[in-house]
Amino acid sequence: MIIANWKCNGSKKMIHEWVKEFKGTYISSDELYLGIAPAYIHVEYLADSLTSNDLDIKYGVQNVDLSSGARTGAISLDMVHDMACSFSLIGHSEMRNIYGETNENISGKLDLIDKGLDVILCIGESAEENHNSKTKEVLKNQLQVLKGRNLAENFTIAYEPVWAIGTGQTPTSEQINEIHNFIKDVVQSSSGSNAVPKVLYGGSVDENNAQSFFNEDFVDGALIGGASLNGNSFAKIVNLYNGVD
Repeated sequence: MIIANWKCNGSKKMIHEWVKEFKGTYISSDELYLGIAPAYIHVEYLADSLTSNDLDIKYGVQNVDLSSGARTGAISLDMVHDMACSFSLIGHSEMRNIYGETNENISGKLDLIDKGLDVILCIGESAEENHNSKTKEVLKNQLQVLKGRNLAENFTIAYEPVWAIGTGQTPTSEQINEIHNFIKDVVQSSSGSNAVPKVLYGGSVDENNAQSFFNEDFVDGALIGGASLNGNSFAKIVNLYNGVD
């Protein structure tokens, strides 16, 4: 599973060039869940561009609101379905840190799993928390939103250490593997269905380091930010994951 998170980037011109670059490098695979989360305003343009270029790539949103109505600036589940999106990220560290999203809000959004939308829950620790050896404590607290839930197959976790996002710094592949194993154990022991979720890694993933992460047993793919903004670079990462580079 490889997901591109374009964040607050992009334009119609960028998407046009991106699709051209990606298509020229990508070696297709029928087995891979491959998705892109553009800005809301570009979802339908991206969808049309993918279809017209015969690219079987899912598209989704970077966040979804708990409800609808008098919530200025929000995007509701019905709106996401209207755009025929396949998935939504929730709980991204930038939503937590910039917009003050809480575990309580995120817990409510997890109910969307039962409403036909694949959900990717983002978790991760800050540089200070990592430095003070609190990574597992922080992650366990963020995973409390899953306690007692019956998780379906359309649920995925993305581990993104906040200090690694866009910095060029990453944990070692061995450290990532250990944390992913920890996450799977916590979720299996606390969820109502004893589910073992897919866990993606995110945080300065690029075509130079991706293979080392993909070689690890407990890394089920990647959530990619900056490197996904270039169609050629993103395609190379996807090809590495597929073992066809």
